[in-house]
Amino acid sequence: MAKWFMILGVALLVVGALLQYAPWAVNWFGKLPGDIRIQTGQGKIFIPITSMVIISIVLTVLVNLFRR
Repeated sequence: MAKWFMILGVALLVVGALLQYAPWAVNWFGKLPGDIRIQTGQGKIFIPITSMVIISIVLTVLVNLFRR
C-alpha cells in the first residue's frame, strides 16, 4: 500500500509541476469534440465527456503497466 501512495504522490507532483510551469500542455482539456459546454444568461454547464474518456483510457493503461 505504501508503494501506491508513493506513486500517487509522484503523479500529483508531476501534474502540479505541469500545471504550474507548462499550462499550455493541458490546454486541450475540455475543448475536444464531444465535450458539452452550454452557456446561458443565467449560468454555465460543462460536461467533459470525451476528455474524461481519454483520461480513463490513459489511466487504465498506466495501471495495467504497473501491475505487470
